[in-house]
Amino acid sequence: MPKVRVHNVTISLDGFMAGVNQRPDAPFGDGVGWGDELHGWFISAMEDAAAGRTGTDVDYFVRGDQNIGATIMGRNMFGPQRGPWQDDSWKGWWGENPPYHHDVFVHTHHVRPTLEMAGGTAFHFTDEPPEAVLRRAFDAAGGKDVRIGGGAAVIQQYLRAGLIDEMHLVIAPMLIGRGERLFDNLEDVTEGYRVSEMVGSPEVTHAVLVRHPR
Repeated sequence: MPKVRVHNVTISLDGFMAGVNQRPDAPFGDGVGWGDELHGWFISAMEDAAAGRTGTDVDYFVRGDQNIGATIMGRNMFGPQRGPWQDDSWKGWWGENPPYHHDVFVHTHHVRPTLEMAGGTAFHFTDEPPEAVLRRAFDAAGGKDVRIGGGAAVIQQYLRAGLIDEMHLVIAPMLIGRGERLFDNLEDVTEGYRVSEMVGSPEVTHAVLVRHPR
């Protein structure tokens, strides 16, 4: 049966996925750069995978794309804009050929037309509740799993709705202090999960959480 999965989501030691004041020149907020301690492991793993190298970080990075047929994300992950769209010129952080190559459903209060990109990626903008979006994503995935990409608010929505089967979290050796914390106010929800893997690399610690059988 297809699953709903979270992969390669990096958090700081104090549980934050991003800092405050996210904007075009600081996508992850103040004090958090794309190549620093929070996401440096991801960049290295991506480069190593492309070069055919192996390792703990590469193994987990690669698993994040295996058997994924559709992705769900929030508007904050798609781009830095807030409020109504000023125009449709923003097409995401990833250039003309995003790395998804399948249907991507973007949660937003401000719907805009579907954005077709090179390589088979199509961004669908929706204000539907998580259950409805997930049904659309499973239909688009064609029997494969659906990935919840982030950010923290979207992952929390799907956790609270009881819709996530598996989460791969990466714990980076840094403190952020304030911003978007992944597990705020989720005490009752997290009781439904157990840690199935905990593996360290020279850069980070990988943890996989799976939902207890219902």
